[in-house]
Amino acid sequence: MSSSDMKIITVVGSGLIGRSWSMVFVSGGYTVKIYDNQPGQAAKAITEIRKQLEELEGAHMLRGELSATQQLALLSSYDDLAQALEGAFFVQECVFEQLEVKQSVFQDLERLVGKDVILSSSTSCLVPSNVFSKVQNRSRCLVSHPVNPPYYVKLVELVPHPETAATVMDTTHALMTKVGQAPVCLKREIDGFALNRVQAAIIAESWRLVQDGFISVKDIDLVMSEGLGMRYAFIGPMETMHLNAPEGLEDYMKRYGEGITRVLKSFGPVPDFCGEGAKSIIKEMCELIPSDRQHLSARTERRDQLLMGLAKLKKEH
Repeated sequence: MSSSDMKIITVVGSGLIGRSWSMVFVSGGYTVKIYDNQPGQAAKAITEIRKQLEELEGAHMLRGELSATQQLALLSSYDDLAQALEGAFFVQECVFEQLEVKQSVFQDLERLVGKDVILSSSTSCLVPSNVFSKVQNRSRCLVSHPVNPPYYVKLVELVPHPETAATVMDTTHALMTKVGQAPVCLKREIDGFALNRVQAAIIAESWRLVQDGFISVKDIDLVMSEGLGMRYAFIGPMETMHLNAPEGLEDYMKRYGEGITRVLKSFGPVPDFCGEGAKSIIKEMCELIPSDRQHLSARTERRDQLLMGLAKLKKEH
């Protein structure tokens, strides 16, 4: 497939992730065709995207070199899947996180597209060998897992099926880079990929520390937001260690490896996140931020505004 043919992307599913992917792709100048199997939903998605793009432009945070009007002109909505797929070189699936639903979608996609079209899933917790198990040509399939919200948090995990062709990984990596995302390539599939495995480790130990009475919900969040998160927003754990010893990573492990091992051996079992012990943690969290829609929406908006500011800072540095 020549570069002149690589202009149209189809997004399947018009929910939050589908809309976010659409905004990311049009920011890079691609024509995006949004499909939803619920009549009228794809058109409603474009209305919502228009509002967001105009707000971003007003805040001087619109991504890409095109204006909001120019980006909106690249969007179109479809209730018919075959029409939505015409001319696409890349398909990003964004439907419900249910294995059977995704498997069915990819069976339909394979039936309707040419052999060179890349089929990508947004799944956050299903491994590619399961998602694509009913696809005949799995060499053009992969997972492109975004972080919510993708417009502000640019990481994308590219996870291959055991049969995924190297050229498919390379093409997807180049696409994600072109539209301003930060792609990372897993060498093979693993449950939880990379980001969610690291996140799960943080969640588990944070939960245990609160549950066992060592620290409050409020203060464990401060450990991350005012401590680890401050540097992790710019450098990762490996570089952090490399910079925290006079002679780099090897020196760091000579100095602190024994202590890290001792602490790791003290970690408890996987917490019960839904049992009786969880009730006090949930109660404490809800006292800080009530779980009604009004409070959660306000905090979500605050989160996105802060992420927008952080993204701008990172771009400038």
